[in-house]
Amino acid sequence: MSIPILNAKASFALRGHNPDVLTCIANLSNDEVFTPPELANQMLDTLEVAWAESNAGASIWADSTVTFLDPFTKSGVFLREIVSRLTVGLAKEIPELTERVDHILTKQVYGIGITRLTSLLARRSVYCSKDATSEHSIAQTFDRDWGNIWFERTEHTWSGGNYGNLLDAGGIPALVGRRCKFCGAQEDRFDRDEALETHAYAFIHTDNIKARLAELFGATMQFDVVIGNPPYQMTGAAGGTSDASIYHLFVEQAHRLAPQFLVMVTPSRWLAGGRGMDEFRTMMLGDRQLRNLVDFPTSAEIFPGVELKGGVSYFLWDGNYQGKCKVKTIRGGVELDSIRDLGEFDVFVRDPRAVDILKKVALASEISIVTLLSRDTPFGLASNFADFEPNARDGFVPLYYIRRMKRAVGFIDAAKVTKNKALIEAWKVLVPEAYNGGDGLPHQIVGKPCTAPSPSVCTQSYLFFECGSETEAESLQSYYTTRFFRFLVSLRKITQHAIHSTYSWVPVQPWDRTWTDEQLFKKYNLTDEDRAYIESQIKPMNLEILSTDA
Repeated sequence: MSIPILNAKASFALRGHNPDVLTCIANLSNDEVFTPPELANQMLDTLEVAWAESNAGASIWADSTVTFLDPFTKSGVFLREIVSRLTVGLAKEIPELTERVDHILTKQVYGIGITRLTSLLARRSVYCSKDATSEHSIAQTFDRDWGNIWFERTEHTWSGGNYGNLLDAGGIPALVGRRCKFCGAQEDRFDRDEALETHAYAFIHTDNIKARLAELFGATMQFDVVIGNPPYQMTGAAGGTSDASIYHLFVEQAHRLAPQFLVMVTPSRWLAGGRGMDEFRTMMLGDRQLRNLVDFPTSAEIFPGVELKGGVSYFLWDGNYQGKCKVKTIRGGVELDSIRDLGEFDVFVRDPRAVDILKKVALASEISIVTLLSRDTPFGLASNFADFEPNARDGFVPLYYIRRMKRAVGFIDAAKVTKNKALIEAWKVLVPEAYNGGDGLPHQIVGKPCTAPSPSVCTQSYLFFECGSETEAESLQSYYTTRFFRFLVSLRKITQHAIHSTYSWVPVQPWDRTWTDEQLFKKYNLTDEDRAYIESQIKPMNLEILSTDA
């Protein structure tokens, strides 16, 4: 796309050039990922089509009244590409280039930086200067150095906690264990020196976002389009060393602005999993205003060098739309398009071919295998539990555990087991709670099982299926290894963790035989095409080469 040259500064900011500096920036982390220009333009293309369909074919880039907000800008790529498109689209309405660019920059595009560094980077990308009023800026009429890309240090709002043994400077017991009421950040990690970023993102650290934006930009703002790629997680917000997702907080906050269009990148974990995502997933899958969903099961396809388990997706929400969602799944450069009712199930099944198979299995109306499956930490022994012996002793039972990705068996005094003591005597098929194995296809989906005799226990590293005898355990284990079993698990497993609910769509079988895929395909009337699809997704599992690896 050719853009008229204002001068050397405008040329750098507005025309296409190779290489693009924004393709060369290293990510801050896997949680604050810079958006490649290619992806930003894909999203803007999707927005362009949706706007035209909702506005009698009009071009969004030819409308000088449309306002855009990136409320978590990092490199400024969304704003830069929007400016580029508007500069072309408004050429007839505002023929003079200097006037046109100044109008776009001062009246149409706005951003909120997530850190001081990224705010400066974004201003440089959009204005050609970190100071929007400088001689190097392509904006002409700003009276504030930050232009329309705001950033100021924001503090967390601490709440909760308890009085521990620590004393403050005045010798008074100090509150400990406090967390930010907006994002869950731990005070002991993020109550920081002025030289360090707080990561208290301004967009979500407020109870009234409309009033907050009016305060930031000096006027009541109504944005037509909110677009961007928010931070994904907050370190330690789930407790201890565990991180918690926060991207959904940005989505929910953006909805409160009531834009006409909301276009955002998020991890795809919410589609079928993610800690604390149940309410958000229910809201999103039931939202008939979700117009487009573009899903990349392998994140590296759009974020080179970044591995986000479950992949990455972006969605377009249209405030004037009601209907089914246009879904595009892109894996290995192959696109699969479908029109979907996102709320058909409690989680989203990515491939419509899988939906057809799932419905055939559901016709049998059989009990779910989760009725035999333990919950998390079945015997109350954490994954790092270490109070066991290497050898058997009187009154001790075998303890199955995984440590540093290696399986092993120790022995624990049965009296130390305080949870589910009645299940110690059961035969069990142990299955690893976590399994990665990469994003390529076909995939193993879950870790290999092993049979644990009566009596036995395990740590949190395993879940287990309760069995009445060794024969039942061997039968269930054969079922677990089939492609059919693991395919049904794969429809609900979007991260490395396979929790209790991940197995919900797997039906119980009679435990009186060794199960094979051929028997199961025949039982559920699967076609040759169904079988071929399952085999393309799931690779065989050979227990004869079961190693000590997890």
